[in-house]
Amino acid sequence: MTQDFDPQSRYGRRHAARLQRAAAESGAPSQRPGPDEPFVGWRFVRSRRWLGYFAIAVAFAIVCALFGMWQWDRRNEAVRQNEQVAQNYDHAPVPVDRALPKASSWQDEQEWLRVSVTGRYDVDSQLLVRNRVHNGQPGFEVLTPLVTAEGRAFIVDRGWVPTGNAQDAPDHVPAPPSGQVTAVVRLQPNEPRIPGRSDPKNTDQVQSVTLADVASKVDDPIWTGAYGQLASESPAPSEARPLGWERPTADTGLHLSYFIQWFMFAAGGFGFLAYVMVQEHRNLNQDDPEERERALERERRKNAKPKTDAEIEDDLLASRR
Repeated sequence: MTQDFDPQSRYGRRHAARLQRAAAESGAPSQRPGPDEPFVGWRFVRSRRWLGYFAIAVAFAIVCALFGMWQWDRRNEAVRQNEQVAQNYDHAPVPVDRALPKASSWQDEQEWLRVSVTGRYDVDSQLLVRNRVHNGQPGFEVLTPLVTAEGRAFIVDRGWVPTGNAQDAPDHVPAPPSGQVTAVVRLQPNEPRIPGRSDPKNTDQVQSVTLADVASKVDDPIWTGAYGQLASESPAPSEARPLGWERPTADTGLHLSYFIQWFMFAAGGFGFLAYVMVQEHRNLNQDDPEERERALERERRKNAKPKTDAEIEDDLLASRR
């Protein structure tokens, strides 16, 4: 048997070791595998090719982990926003000069906080915010400055009106109450400018609620840190006011599910690599008697399983050909 041993053939590692031990015991010179011998056992995983596979799997896992953590951060932000809505949305109204002591005052935790403002609406400085969609319909939001007794105006978003039937402007904008008005609003942060867009010239329209730009179109100085979505006003207007807003839904979306999926993808990459590794091990060691026994055992277990309906149907179709 030792005379027939060829180190260049694909014998399994254990079988080759037994042959070498037998050759040593019989006094025959021990033959070691040559440098060109194919990989046997698990030594092939140390090749450059497999080191490259490992590097790809690690890089893929890192990318998946980064996407997973991004989804986790978005989920945490949604949870924070839900908690903030629950805390501020129905909060007892706070006077605006207490909530925003300076014109530029603003803190992120104040979003949705209800504040009260008393003054007179400056209808002459009223503005329309373009490209605001409600239920798929384009329209405008109505910004009306409410000027306090101190002479500073707070920008009140009174609600949404649809685009007109014959022009790029509302057919009608409901008028606010006249005289002294006390409005309860929910604070919103200043909006950034929209890149590549500018306010239409010689109109009362703006692209966004960018308060620095709004300030240049209003006669009185304004609060520049925040504006407010109208919740109620007293006295009530003589006609139905623009359409208001619904309470934000307390939903965190699918971020947690996506977080789990990304990490499952990372684990799946290593699982696929392990599967390919096992298959290559079996191919390289197919002449190893022990590996042959394991292959026969796998085949016996496969054949012992009851056939599925699909397999039975395939066998019937094959027998009729």
